[in-house]
Amino acid sequence: MATAASLPFAPEVVLPAVKEMKRLHGEHLWGEYGFFDAFNPTFRLTDVPTPLGKVVPEAGWYATNYLGIDQGPIVLMIENQRSGLLWRLMKTSPPIVAGLRRAGFEGGWLDAAPRP
Repeated sequence: MATAASLPFAPEVVLPAVKEMKRLHGEHLWGEYGFFDAFNPTFRLTDVPTPLGKVVPEAGWYATNYLGIDQGPIVLMIENQRSGLLWRLMKTSPPIVAGLRRAGFEGGWLDAAPRP
């Protein structure tokens, strides 16, 4: 779920949103490894094949799979929110710093980053 991976950008919005999604849809949206890939509470058609999920008539469509491309960023962003580790590593990575500068970014922490 992209919402959870957005944690470092707007924690004051993301944390309540994720908690509310789990509260409202948890039994269908949450599994052994955390959130399933996606959901659509407005899709309630039971006569349409949904090979990558299930339809719960009173609640909507829910994926029944996990995607590493979703789960990986969620875990990383939770750790980043907890400790700041990912941002600290990023800020000291010469290829990332050089790439951001080449792309025209400037200001903030980037101005204080070492130049090669």
